[in-house]
Amino acid sequence: MSSPSEFDQAPRESLENSTALPCELSDVVKQSLPKHVAIIMDGNGRWAQLQGKARVSGHKAGVKAVRRAVSTASQLGIESLTLFAFSSENWRRPDKEVSLLMELFMTVLQRELKLLNKNGVRLNIIGDISRFSERLQKQITTAQAKTKDNTGLVLNVAANYGGRWDIAQAAQALAAKVASGEMSAEDVTEGALNKQMSMQGQSEVDLMIRTGGDYRISNFILWQAAYAELIFTETLWPDFDEDVFKQALITFASRQRRFGLTGCQIEQIRAL
Repeated sequence: MSSPSEFDQAPRESLENSTALPCELSDVVKQSLPKHVAIIMDGNGRWAQLQGKARVSGHKAGVKAVRRAVSTASQLGIESLTLFAFSSENWRRPDKEVSLLMELFMTVLQRELKLLNKNGVRLNIIGDISRFSERLQKQITTAQAKTKDNTGLVLNVAANYGGRWDIAQAAQALAAKVASGEMSAEDVTEGALNKQMSMQGQSEVDLMIRTGGDYRISNFILWQAAYAELIFTETLWPDFDEDVFKQALITFASRQRRFGLTGCQIEQIRAL
């Protein structure tokens, strides 16, 4: 493992909803790390409520958890980390909270950009950003451009994103090509559709983690996580730290991923 990056200089909150002990990853686990991890960051509001604070304080504490997750993934050599920041359904929340979230998003983009660059992280915003203000759209475009040549961790931030939207926009792109004669209907394959999806060119999601105790995937990366291992934790997102992340990675490494094969077939392959 490389030395701690500057991401680790942020304050660390103690766990309140997890009894996970500090752990170091064994060599076996390190060899079995996922290439692509996705996280549904849930529990900011409940964390704030337990603290007797306003919901926005939970979102601000969640930013620190994002910094820790990016640091851990970067240090371990994980290729891609995808975070569900704002779903297409989140517009239904109270206007004041949505406005605060947008302002927080802009602030974080400005504040973290230098740190992302210093640690070689490439930022990639996925989702329909057309609904955001022109100011925020410009900041997103600028942030992505300034990190596009980084060769370390790819940080995908899903903003105004929905898994069904992702599949629909990919299908529309292929339909337009068929209508223009650029391709035939027979050319519309899984591979062709995959090339139109968000995060095309990256590895499929190996591990999806949801914090906050709910057991659902909430319309998140439905296509890319077709064979992902799912882990649900009671830990609220602001309390998600390096130890909770590593516990999830240990659980992932212990599972047998069969991709339609039998357990016996997998063991035979491993023995080759």
